[in-house]
Amino acid sequence: MNLPNALTLARIFLVPLLVVVLLTRFEAELIFGMPKEFLGAAIFGTAALTDWLDGYLARRRRQVTQLGQLMDPLADKLLITAALVSLVQMGMASAWMVAVILGRELAITVFRSLTYARGVTIPASPLGKVKMVTQVVAILLLMLGNHVWLFWLLGQAALWLVLVASLWSALDYYRRFGGVLAHAKATPFDAGAGRQAPARPAPDAGGHTMGKKSASAG
Repeated sequence: MNLPNALTLARIFLVPLLVVVLLTRFEAELIFGMPKEFLGAAIFGTAALTDWLDGYLARRRRQVTQLGQLMDPLADKLLITAALVSLVQMGMASAWMVAVILGRELAITVFRSLTYARGVTIPASPLGKVKMVTQVVAILLLMLGNHVWLFWLLGQAALWLVLVASLWSALDYYRRFGGVLAHAKATPFDAGAGRQAPARPAPDAGGHTMGKKSASAG
């Protein structure tokens, strides 16, 4: 296993640790000299940093693998889901907003599965990347907001931005999904060789195909 994949795997292992720190009677102040919300924010921030670092190292060292492309979005969704659900349990985030955000993630996963079954990949959009950044900022602010009122206020505002970005990017994916249905071939197999045809990039708004790249930020 190369270094980028090891970082992705480490991010997955940090997810249960984050939940334990935030949702159990963990005496963080006695052990680490800080509130458990601060420790949780440090764990979440470290995990979010590995999300950027593994992609950077994979591209720089030319170690992009199929395993990494599968694990990276899974690790992202596990981390964000665990953090948001924990915040709801702590009373720091509205349950309905988190339900909408996580419902969007589920819908996009279904769209991607359907397009991949047709031999087409939909790359991450700039809207999806904006959504991911606002999610990280909102979660960090809300975790710290249990002790700093200004952070809680900023975190609530950031969570609204996450909601808007999630719905906006979901509409963008739905539009591109409709383009895939219109342009993709009905049969996913290569008739001449009897093998599954390689994934084709989805067409953009102008009808041209977009280059294949990681979809971890979707």
